[in-house]
Amino acid sequence: MSGPRPFGIDRLAAPHLVTWAVAVTDIDAAVAAARARGVDPGDPLPMSRRTPEGELLEWRLTPPPAGPTLLPFLIDWGSTPHPTSRGLPEVELHSLTGYHPHPDTEHPRLAALGADLELHPGDTPELSAVLITDTGPLTLR
Repeated sequence: MSGPRPFGIDRLAAPHLVTWAVAVTDIDAAVAAARARGVDPGDPLPMSRRTPEGELLEWRLTPPPAGPTLLPFLIDWGSTPHPTSRGLPEVELHSLTGYHPHPDTEHPRLAALGADLELHPGDTPELSAVLITDTGPLTLR
């Protein structure tokens, strides 16, 4: 891969939960609705990859938001089955929580993207996810 990797991964000094996605069934309509509510998630980008068996998987997503933010990117799997339907391991998402210096201003921005996220005051925008694993809860921040 040439150039920096998505989501600012090249700048991370330690493991960190950097973003999240909201799945939509019509990404063009979701982007238009968000823009009508004052939030521009960016133009959807086509993505694809081939499975080891050679099957072409295609989906579209909006660019990852720049800078520290709680806003998700949007993803539309189209006719491609979700990756977990292919036997990938799954863990239960127990909770996803956001922290932000101004949580009241973030609620409408999240709602414009169809995102439902529990918000709490925090020094900087940050996500926290609690996963239920075979060995117990695991918190990612």
